Amino acid sequence: MNETADKAPKKRSVKKILLVCVAVLAALLVLAAAVIWGIWHNEISSVMSMEHKSARNDDHLDGSVYEMHVSGGYYFDEYLEQGGASNDGDLIDFITGKITKGLIDMSISESNIGCSSFTGQTQDGDRIFARNYDFDKTNTCIVFTNPGGDRHASVSTVDLQFLGIDQEADVTSLMDKIKCLAAPYAPLDGMNDAGVSCGIYMTYQGPGDEAVATDQNTDKPDLTSTTMLRLILDYADSVDEAIELISQYDLHDSANTSYHYMVADSTGKSAILEWVGDSDATDTDGSQRELVITYNDADPATETSDYQCVTNYIVTPDYYDSEEDMKGLDRYEHILSGLQENEGIFADEEDAMTLLSEVGRRSWDNDDKNGCTVHSVIYNLTDKTVLWTGNEHYQEDGYVFEYSL
Repeated sequence: MNETADKAPKKRSVKKILLVCVAVLAALLVLAAAVIWGIWHNEISSVMSMEHKSARNDDHLDGSVYEMHVSGGYYFDEYLEQGGASNDGDLIDFITGKITKGLIDMSISESNIGCSSFTGQTQDGDRIFARNYDFDKTNTCIVFTNPGGDRHASVSTVDLQFLGIDQEADVTSLMDKIKCLAAPYAPLDGMNDAGVSCGIYMTYQGPGDEAVATDQNTDKPDLTSTTMLRLILDYADSVDEAIELISQYDLHDSANTSYHYMVADSTGKSAILEWVGDSDATDTDGSQRELVITYNDADPATETSDYQCVTNYIVTPDYYDSEEDMKGLDRYEHILSGLQENEGIFADEEDAMTLLSEVGRRSWDNDDKNGCTVHSVIYNLTDKTVLWTGNEHYQEDGYVFEYSL
């Protein structure tokens, strides 16, 4: 009797201890989850927002297309406060430290980009900014940001290979989705809710086949190629304000190559932004380049405020000794002819997309090594709407996406 009576309290005691242990473990798990959510709630929400929009098709050189809505401010204000970064390595260190707290390595890189852009307007008077992004088969992400405060909401397009994502595979693993959190730092083109749009285009500056990166080194803070676009998208209310902003920074082009930029706003004003030295043959010191601005109404090729276009050569007068060094001249002349024919006025966004399609990589007689047009986009700077097409599937269901800011 006594032995049986002794066992009952022991069983109750063991059960009580187990319940306490379970309760403590549950509390620790809840606390850990709360800590993780507190630290990474924006990053978790951003990763969970990723949506697969269209599938890859290797026969057509199609990568997959994704959409992501970035939560929070992605630390860009802190990036600017620290003086930016003068190279990709420092940028990667910043992103890794902030987004993953140093636990997961991130990456950002850039490569040879052969592209086309133009501005114009619809018959209704809406101002538009059009862009083809020409490169190799790759996965793409349409990225939405809304950091709040004094910064604008925006939509932009990002080539995911520059974030370290395999070009030959879909984004399925959690690790790859975490890498996509660096997307706000790598826009190739975009538009903000003030109706300001911008894009980046390679310029191949330097003698012969050599490309020399712009690498200014004054006492100004620093920006790399795509973070300059992020600065414009987040803070600029107009073309003039975009130029005022970037004039406060030294530019350091990434990937040991050179770029120029186009920026436009809803008033119809646009400008091509170029960092140049003397002439192409002697422009071998990236630290000596200075910003030259070609506004649409002073562009020698157009001399009108109604439209402007850009491809991959420097438009600053007297930069080249020969047209043979002007990369993308053939595409430029075709676009310019189309703009002149209709005085920069299109029936609608689809009509403007047709002009982009005419210089797409799959149909145009390539003058560069880029194999396909990865995306084509029309940003309506008046209505703040987007018509986006992947991989030259113009007007095809499942490949054409429309958005509004």
